Amino acid sequence: MTNGDTTAGDRIDDLLPRAGTGPLSGQVVVDFSRVLAGPYSTMMLADLGATVIKVEGPRGDDTRHWSPPVREDDATYFLSINRNKYDIVLDFSDPEDLEVARKLAARADIIVENFKPGGLAKYGLDYESVTQTSPVPNPKVIYASVTGFGAHNALPGYDLLVQAMSGFMSITGSPEGSPYRAGIAVFDVITGLHTAIGVLAALQHKNTTGEGQLVETNLMSSAMSGLANQSGAYAAAGVTPTRMGNAHPSLYPYQPMSTKSGELIVAAANDGQFATLAKVLGRPDWLSDDRFAEAKARNAHRAELEPELLEALAQHTAQEWFEKLTATGLPCAPINTIAEGVERAKDLGLDPIVETGQGERVIPTIRNPIRLSKSEVAYDLAPPELGADDERVRAWIDTL
Repeated sequence: MTNGDTTAGDRIDDLLPRAGTGPLSGQVVVDFSRVLAGPYSTMMLADLGATVIKVEGPRGDDTRHWSPPVREDDATYFLSINRNKYDIVLDFSDPEDLEVARKLAARADIIVENFKPGGLAKYGLDYESVTQTSPVPNPKVIYASVTGFGAHNALPGYDLLVQAMSGFMSITGSPEGSPYRAGIAVFDVITGLHTAIGVLAALQHKNTTGEGQLVETNLMSSAMSGLANQSGAYAAAGVTPTRMGNAHPSLYPYQPMSTKSGELIVAAANDGQFATLAKVLGRPDWLSDDRFAEAKARNAHRAELEPELLEALAQHTAQEWFEKLTATGLPCAPINTIAEGVERAKDLGLDPIVETGQGERVIPTIRNPIRLSKSEVAYDLAPPELGADDERVRAWIDTL
């Protein structure tokens, strides 16, 4: 149901139905976002039951063209972040299409956009216009605006730029090598999650007070937050972290280590775990060595401890040590490929792949990580083809 309009709410259920009883069932999200941060957040909302209407330009979301890899003719990048959405193509330079966009904004419970700062104002689709001066003002809308560097900074909002400017790349990679980016657009994803959290917080406020509000997130602030202990080290102690390869600045051993065959992640995050490691490796003498027995000393003397660790680990393969150490409860892990990681998640009973959609268009996607005991996550809509739901969305608009 949208903005208290029972007729419109019932009609959208007829024309744009969602399966299940997710906690966001009945909430209509108009998604003006593109690429990753915005679409990731709206997919999270859609998984939780919201009716998400994805608005694309005539060429479609950029990620439709980011390939390889592909599944048949679809870029897997687009497929991975756009399930459970309805799709309409609107050209904002066309007056009739712009009118449809404004009608959508006027009836939305939630709007998500990630245009350049001020980019929607010329179309009358910015927060002030939608809530105050639109042909049908929507003052109760929750309007989430995602930017690269804040609403008043016009710098292009690319994840790679933020990885560089935030300091993330300065702590990623070998100390002797070049700075590295992450293997994913990490701050786009984190910002998408922050946006979804902000929307849910605003929705709770609206449920309590009846008030909508503007929710603002940006990649740079999400990076500052996501850097956690690293940015916190500078904030609290003036310490500027540096690249340490796979080593941890505060824990040792907590990194990949070579074995007789292959590398193994060894994680001794406290003195008790290190004691277990020492015993399993046949080196209980480390526990009576003042250089190694306690965490602070181990950090200071890691250069002396490392060759002894590697000598002990060389007695068995990574898989053999994984079995031996896991049996004692010590955290450790093999370094898998993505394929091996997914298969391992299957072995653990996590069911990481779920088929999304019905009928002729069913797409395997990665399962939403949230499990709810009372209201299940839904996977009823496959990632949409461009403009697949134009007629149905326009039919719903015509009922308003």
